[in-house]
Amino acid sequence: MASILVVVIFCTCLYCLWCWRWRKRNAVRKALVARAQALPSSDLPFMELCTIQEATDNFSEENKLGEGGFGPVYRGVLTGGKEIAVKRLSAKSKQGTVEFKNEVELIAKLQHRNLVRMLGCCAHEKEKLLVYEYLPNKSLDAFLFDSRKKCELDWRRRHQIIVGIARGLVYLHEDSQLKVVHRDLKASNVLLDNEMNPKISDFGMAKIFEGEESEVEIGRVVGTFGYMAPEYAMEGVFSVKSDVFSFGVLLLEILSGQRNGAAYLQEQGQTLLIHAWKLWNERGAMHFMDRTLEDSYLMEEAWRCFHVGLLCVQDNPEDRPTMSSVIMMLRSEQVMLSPPTTPPSFGRGRPFELEGSSSGTNCSEKVHSVNEVTLTRIEPR
Repeated sequence: MASILVVVIFCTCLYCLWCWRWRKRNAVRKALVARAQALPSSDLPFMELCTIQEATDNFSEENKLGEGGFGPVYRGVLTGGKEIAVKRLSAKSKQGTVEFKNEVELIAKLQHRNLVRMLGCCAHEKEKLLVYEYLPNKSLDAFLFDSRKKCELDWRRRHQIIVGIARGLVYLHEDSQLKVVHRDLKASNVLLDNEMNPKISDFGMAKIFEGEESEVEIGRVVGTFGYMAPEYAMEGVFSVKSDVFSFGVLLLEILSGQRNGAAYLQEQGQTLLIHAWKLWNERGAMHFMDRTLEDSYLMEEAWRCFHVGLLCVQDNPEDRPTMSSVIMMLRSEQVMLSPPTTPPSFGRGRPFELEGSSSGTNCSEKVHSVNEVTLTRIEPR
């Protein structure tokens, strides 16, 4: 009887604890939604749910553009004929209300031609929706990693995209009223407008730096394998130099037309960064360039971009340039470039595990996908 009583008491305590955590989680979620709804309409207009449902034909499959970590994305047409893109928070999403509120508050304060423009949002009971300008060319990865579409990205357009992304990051890091670190810069989070101008999107994982702090250490690491800086992936420390590293990876992807990540690692036995480093030492930048470009690029201009990309992915964050320096390096041939050091191989440091619905080799295949990474601490028994 005593043992049965102990088991009953223990199970009751566990049930009470679960109920308490469930109620607390719901209270936090409701509070965050209330805060999102309390944002002043002058910053970002709230749209009625019925208006968005009508525009997307009640979120029909025909209007679905893609799906990622946040949830599905739909194309819609408002009454006046204006096209919109609607991100709908999925009930199964691992991001949730915190990222929804974070993106609403950030986008309301950030305005730049190389950042995607948010038109409004909606928080109605369980529905949480973000409404953006519709960009018909979708994301950069839809062109860059497609064997048929990549031919549309000639050298002039690729260089224009590289410089445009760099300008957007300069605005986030230095020129906006907030100092923002994106933390998930990758090809699928760069959208292209009608003229193939790049616009950085998906600020759900972005962080604001307060005061004069230059770096922050956190316990929970989020991002996408292949784009994360080593100090962030291994130690949970991020700064503006983390975005510089991601930009460097993206720049090398644009030059080569190859995706850096688990798939490339399995096929080639090395990362795209190590391959680039070997060709740098052999003075073989031309062998790194996408074959579809043929002879359409200027060798000196391509070599400078290649050089800048390797400077951005250096292992030590202090050795990486700032984004304002990157702009100067890309635009002016008068700026002298220092020799780069070896990029990280990601074979050192503490081990980490990929989590979430889009982890593993397919982590970067989906539009707006987000992979979450947690640090694994090894302790003796």
